[in-house]
Amino acid sequence: MAKAENEIWHSRPLPDELNEFSTGSMISRIGIRFTEVGDDFITASMSVDHRTLQPFGVLHGGASAVLAETLASMGATHCVDRLRFACVGMEINVNHLRPVLQGTVEGRATPIHLGKRTQVWDVRIDDGDDRLVAVSRLTLAVVEKSRLESGPRS
Repeated sequence: MAKAENEIWHSRPLPDELNEFSTGSMISRIGIRFTEVGDDFITASMSVDHRTLQPFGVLHGGASAVLAETLASMGATHCVDRLRFACVGMEINVNHLRPVLQGTVEGRATPIHLGKRTQVWDVRIDDGDDRLVAVSRLTLAVVEKSRLESGPRS
């Protein structure tokens, strides 16, 4: 099967594969579920419940940040040769725009820049009724796995 003209994936993941891979991690423990992988985007949903609320009863900003970082990191990872490279977060910015008290939020990540050494991703999170809840931008470093496996430098 030929790649679509705007397809970004080195190895295009399936949502079920991403959900299986995430089992037992923070991603699954707070209820993040990957829902779609398009030619140039990845989406996931997250329940707004006891796992993701802050004490005042609204969606915790940190939970939104976890959703954004999860989407960008998984997206970035599948845009490179995973046998040779790893994508690691360098910076995240999240602007929280609207409180959510219940239901589900949905995030959609698209790349802004897919370079050889860095990637920048845009993530938009809405409340399921197309009302924007948060926007995020993430920068990730693309590093050779051999550099990560060699341990700390002296």
